[in-house]
Amino acid sequence: MARRGPAGAAGAGGARGPGGALARRGPAGARGGRARGGRAGGGAQAREGGAAAGRAGAGAPGGQRSAGEALELARELQELVVRGGPAGVRRGAEAAAAGAEVARMVLRGEVSAASPPAVLRALFERLGPTYVKLGQFIASSPSIFPPEYVDEFQKCLDSTPRVPFARVRGIVEKDLGVRLDSVFERFDPEPLASASVAQVHAAVLRGSGKEVAVKVLKPGVERTLRLDLNVLAWTARVLEFAEPSLSRASLAAIVGDVRASMLEEVDFTKEAANIAAFEAFLDAAGIQGAVAPYVYRNFSSRRVLTMERLRGVPLTDLDAIRRATDADPEEVLLNALNTWFASVLGAESFHADVHAGNLLVLRDGRVGFIDFGIVGRISAPTWGAVQAFLASLQTRDYDTMARALIQMGAAGAEVPVAPFARDLESIFEQALGLQQEAFVSVEQTPDGRQRAQVGLGVDQAQLNRLSVELVAVGERNGVKFPREFGLLLKQVLYFDRYIQLLAPELDVLNDERVQMSGGPSSSTAPFVDV
Repeated sequence: MARRGPAGAAGAGGARGPGGALARRGPAGARGGRARGGRAGGGAQAREGGAAAGRAGAGAPGGQRSAGEALELARELQELVVRGGPAGVRRGAEAAAAGAEVARMVLRGEVSAASPPAVLRALFERLGPTYVKLGQFIASSPSIFPPEYVDEFQKCLDSTPRVPFARVRGIVEKDLGVRLDSVFERFDPEPLASASVAQVHAAVLRGSGKEVAVKVLKPGVERTLRLDLNVLAWTARVLEFAEPSLSRASLAAIVGDVRASMLEEVDFTKEAANIAAFEAFLDAAGIQGAVAPYVYRNFSSRRVLTMERLRGVPLTDLDAIRRATDADPEEVLLNALNTWFASVLGAESFHADVHAGNLLVLRDGRVGFIDFGIVGRISAPTWGAVQAFLASLQTRDYDTMARALIQMGAAGAEVPVAPFARDLESIFEQALGLQQEAFVSVEQTPDGRQRAQVGLGVDQAQLNRLSVELVAVGERNGVKFPREFGLLLKQVLYFDRYIQLLAPELDVLNDERVQMSGGPSSSTAPFVDV
């Protein structure tokens, strides 16, 4: 059953547009366990190159294995060159130009040569969509990458020039097989938002007059991603061949998973499947207080995603919530919290990027979940450990927190609880003072006047630093967390901050209105997709 909300803003692909409309990542999700059995609809995923990333001559003895791998790598390089053709040559020239530009930035003092993470981030931003996405993966993976890189890549800018409307029109008409004006009564030539992979346009459907948001894949993005990711997968295998210790770090497997994830992002049918899975969960669970944007499948394709616009206000803007709806802000928050908790185990995939821009409070008091570009799956045991972690976070019981994290992580030997608990107390007591950031937004009223709104938001950089510090403390105490934990932790911390903003008296553990148990999992996937 398709669930609807008031016409309004749907998520897009990476940047903010007016009125809080978010253009975030593309389809099927991205951040998390990366062993990836995928996002909804993604089990087998596009693997050509990702599968190759992990196979290399298993079982052959010493020298024979090395010789065989070297020959295989040489053969794959030849295939890459042949498949790349003229486009590969152009991409090589673009990469050289990007490297030269970053070198000039270093010489001008715009980027410090003493900071390799800053240099690498500048290079990634200039190399385009593939590397911007890779930078975002680094930023969301404190359990895999060094903290200085995780911190630096929080700044990775996901923005590229807007595609001219004539080209957007051509893509939409080609994919849908009809003229633009035969489907849309109005199609705004200026995008609501634009990011590296896609841009989003507001439109109105012909006949029904329904407001929609149309996400359009930027031209050439898929070819560039394939070229870049094939090269990255091959390079990872070469590095593992040259330095066997990297095999133990699963470098090629990580690159293979990133590759599969990114290629799904340029197939919008996957995001449509993610939304459908979430809607099916809402229907099966009988949840009436939450909604996802309806997808107009007749007007969608691999490169075009037409969704209803959900008009609402961000979950963190208390004054705007009171103006927009008669619903109690605390009840709205409970709605969002219980829906998300239930979806972690009860849905085929759960929303894994619940920052305030992706949770909208609609006029009728429902919560609109938008932008299903990042979704996840997690095992029941890991979620059980997360629940214990959340309980201990509320009570500041750091011994229990330490035990929960030890249960969740991989430890080479028995981990002493007391020292680990003291370290956790140190970082979380500091975190209690996380600064809330003030924001001001300006909206136009129906009579043409402008009205300013002041609200409180969540400092994402501070949350990211807390995640990094937690992973570092775990490693110092001999605990290696699974990749999905960093992603899940960030969502839990988002909700913790929302509680402080909207319902500071709410006792998550003891309030019978809060339901943390989720539901029976429809997935056995032991990872989160990122």
